[in-house]
Amino acid sequence: MAKRGFPGWAWGLIVIGIIIGGGVTWVRTARGFSAAAKPTALETWLATLARNWALPAGEKQLRNPLPPTAANLTAGREHFAAHCAICHDNNGDGLTDMGKNFYPKPPDLRGFTTQGKSDGALFYTIRNGIRMSGMPAWPDDDADDIWRLVLFIRHLPKQTPDELRQMQAYNPRSIYPEPVM
Repeated sequence: MAKRGFPGWAWGLIVIGIIIGGGVTWVRTARGFSAAAKPTALETWLATLARNWALPAGEKQLRNPLPPTAANLTAGREHFAAHCAICHDNNGDGLTDMGKNFYPKPPDLRGFTTQGKSDGALFYTIRNGIRMSGMPAWPDDDADDIWRLVLFIRHLPKQTPDELRQMQAYNPRSIYPEPVM
């Protein structure tokens, strides 16, 4: 009696065709590899999943050892203004000339996506950066400086207009040297 139905190799070709077709559709709907495009929901989900898997379990459990004193918050605010605001903006929204042109875009540090992370996850992200994004690693920064940044990031949703004004004194004036005349 003859066996009916598709042979195994035919099912394999169908699965390969679906994968290739899905990939082509995804690249076309995501506007290729343009940094100006908004990430698709699938990209966002996969990137979040990969970041969560990549975070060592022990790091997630770390708590900030520094208290949120005025001195620690001031030091964190000044460091953030001098080194982080060029991409993340003084208020943490990420809507800077640099930030708007990254792919993926810097997150709004005031929102749940960042504020919902543990202190250890924030520390790990600052210390180690994020591959295939604009977030660099800062492995040589003093641990206390990074913990002060974590304190300041936690403070961003409560930031005052006066604090924003104070930060402007620490923002870099330009990333380019002055022209020689």
